[in-house]
Amino acid sequence: MSTLPQDDGVRGLEIARPDDPTLPHLAVVGDTYTVLLSGEQTDGRFAMIDMLVPPGAGPPPHRHAFEECFRVLEGTIEVRFRDEPPVELQTGESANVPANAPHSFRNAGDVPARLLCTVAPAGLERFFAEFGDPVPTRTSPAPELSAEERQERLQRAVTRAPDYGMELLPPRTPEEA
Repeated sequence: MSTLPQDDGVRGLEIARPDDPTLPHLAVVGDTYTVLLSGEQTDGRFAMIDMLVPPGAGPPPHRHAFEECFRVLEGTIEVRFRDEPPVELQTGESANVPANAPHSFRNAGDVPARLLCTVAPAGLERFFAEFGDPVPTRTSPAPELSAEERQERLQRAVTRAPDYGMELLPPRTPEEA
């Protein structure tokens, strides 16, 4: 006899195809993020995001109250974690960032990097929707923004971050790099 609850049958199989034009594709901090599976589809348990990161790009230092795991599908990224030396990840390698740990990553290569990011529980995808710019496809470049537009999005992200269990941290100084 199983100790598992019965399948309630309410939720169904979810299929995500990254090049599906109906998926949310968002330009965020110069990257393009495609929400493959949202918290609405997973009952809030996790979200899965396909991330296309141009050379030199990536999010600023931050931390959040949820687990974040990513796998490098293409290219190379450099992960900064707490005050430890940066770690370079190549295609096929993965990293898990524990909840609340300061971190950032950037594309350290000269070609676009592609990551598969999973967060648990879900919510990061809703945060990105608060300030990201919709783009047509997974490979669409981020729109060119004026300094005023960039500042407006950054301010919106900073303002909304606490509502999603996130904190944006000051950038590293050249001495810390």
